[in-house]
Amino acid sequence: MTRVEQDIRLTPHEIARVAAESAADALASDIQVLDLTALTPFFDLFVICTADNTRQLRALVSHITDALDDAGVDVRAVEGEAESGWVILDYGSVVIHLFTPEQRSYYRLEDHWAAAQRVLVIQ
Repeated sequence: MTRVEQDIRLTPHEIARVAAESAADALASDIQVLDLTALTPFFDLFVICTADNTRQLRALVSHITDALDDAGVDVRAVEGEAESGWVILDYGSVVIHLFTPEQRSYYRLEDHWAAAQRVLVIQ
């Protein structure tokens, strides 16, 4: 099976689940998966989580991208750097937001997308 064939088999919910579980394994906190399908045509799910510091943020990026790569899903784009306190991993229909506590508090994505259904929460 080629990577493209395997990638097609993973649903957005499966991609989000792998990302959330990987973040939990890497000791991220306050992990939330928001279903945005009823709110926007641009993406289906957000995975949002917090790293204690920039060092852990770098480790989270690596851990999540490696886990999804192992599952046959390639990241489309990575925006931001750990030093900024916010990194975005773009998987097409799934966008993963990794924050330091300060940046998460500042951007408050959960508040902006309050109407979204929370399909998974890992404290």
